[in-house]
Amino acid sequence: MKFDMNNAASKVGRKQLIAIVVLIVLGATAAFAILRTDPAKPAGAGHGEHGGHGHEEAKGHADGEHHEEAEAKKGPHGGDLFEEDKFGVEVQLAEEGGKANFKAWLFEDGKPVAPTTAKVSIKLVRPGGEEEELVLAVDGDGLKSAKAVAEPHIFEATLAAQTATEPFVFTFSKEEGRVAMSDAQLKASGVVVETATAAAIRSTLQLPGEIRFNEDRTAHVVPRVGGVVEGVSANLGQQVKKGQVLAVVSSASVSDQRSSLRSARQRLGLARTTYEREKKLWEEKISPRQDVLQAEQALREAEIAVANEQQKLGAIGAGTGAGALGRYELRAPFDGMVVEKHIALGEMVKEDANVFTISDLSSVWAELSIGAKDLDQVRVGGKVLVRSAASDTRASGTVSYVGSLIGEQTRTAKARVTLGNPEHAWRPGLFVNVDIVGSESAAPVTVSSEAVQSVNEQAVVFVKVPGGFIPQPVRTGRSDGKRTEILGGLRQGVAYAAAGSFIVKSEQGKGSATHEH
Repeated sequence: MKFDMNNAASKVGRKQLIAIVVLIVLGATAAFAILRTDPAKPAGAGHGEHGGHGHEEAKGHADGEHHEEAEAKKGPHGGDLFEEDKFGVEVQLAEEGGKANFKAWLFEDGKPVAPTTAKVSIKLVRPGGEEEELVLAVDGDGLKSAKAVAEPHIFEATLAAQTATEPFVFTFSKEEGRVAMSDAQLKASGVVVETATAAAIRSTLQLPGEIRFNEDRTAHVVPRVGGVVEGVSANLGQQVKKGQVLAVVSSASVSDQRSSLRSARQRLGLARTTYEREKKLWEEKISPRQDVLQAEQALREAEIAVANEQQKLGAIGAGTGAGALGRYELRAPFDGMVVEKHIALGEMVKEDANVFTISDLSSVWAELSIGAKDLDQVRVGGKVLVRSAASDTRASGTVSYVGSLIGEQTRTAKARVTLGNPEHAWRPGLFVNVDIVGSESAAPVTVSSEAVQSVNEQAVVFVKVPGGFIPQPVRTGRSDGKRTEILGGLRQGVAYAAAGSFIVKSEQGKGSATHEH
């Protein structure tokens, strides 16, 4: 048999070619199967969340639920586009009229579909632990969150979309407003980081007040007799001691009373001599007992007359000693300061003129007016904190008096606090703020009062995050000046800027934090 080499070679070449084609087809089929078993990557997320959810978390979802996260690409409306298989959703945080809302548009095979194709909601978790779920409703050709997204826009977000056949879940995050501060910057600036904790807070009532003289230690010095001023030794603002001579008045009435006293003393001396003589004669049986009794009666009447004249002088504060008969001395009733002076050398003063006012300023009153609705919170003996409206001066005290009557015009009752004033820092006429401390009760979440700052008229606490701080909006409750109760926006254990938080706020104002949608 003749062997045809060319024919054989041709047959062998065709067999090899068929084998190669088969191998290529099998390889392509295997590659397609591998790709189908690998999760499809979404087209994007608002801010890629790296490392936030691993494959282990994805395994925990129910069959048919797709949970994806990747770098974002923009959709036709300028938002962040998520895609998986044939389903797609574009999400945008849009600000209109000063409020920010989530907007979303749905896609199938890359083409827009009706907003009723899927039910969409977004769950936000803020750094303070606060959770918020926003349901998106139909708005034109897309969806829009019915509730505005509060500032700052710093959160981890989970977007859930339920179609007619299966659910889809996508995650993303936002960090607008973060204030970048390194640990070295924190140490250099003196910012102190603390954690939100439970604490007891005393409820306080703040009322305006005014420092006044302690009227129990204030005296109006009056002459009590008319006369001409012969000398003035006390000056306005001078510290005087009890009994110190303030002024000297020459008074005719004082002269008359001293003259009467001298006459009475002379009559007393004569009556005493007569009594002793009659008594001696009666003892020697020369005079009858009746004469002794008459002399004794005259003596007692003379003693009464002297005592009467002395009491008259004592009632007006005039001494009975030697010297000019009309000399009348005005003396300080206690240690204090001359706060008013209405007397001059040579002038004529009346007996009821207020010539000096002396006040012991070692203690003063803080007087305040209390409205009817607040009277139940003010009790005698209650603790208060008095703060000067003009300086940093402050002092603790207790309520010493609460009025029983409400003024017809003011509809308020008077109360006062007695304050020690050894350094004379509390000057009468000074306006003060009085914090009345009420009952004490526990608050589950509190922060240092100096940690609460105001940003855009919103109370915020700067929460510590890696690399800096973020302004977390909070709802504040009671405060006792040291601790402030947090009713919402922050949980226990969250780290925040306490002392020096104003420095973080100033860094934010410098533009170190960004704000964009």
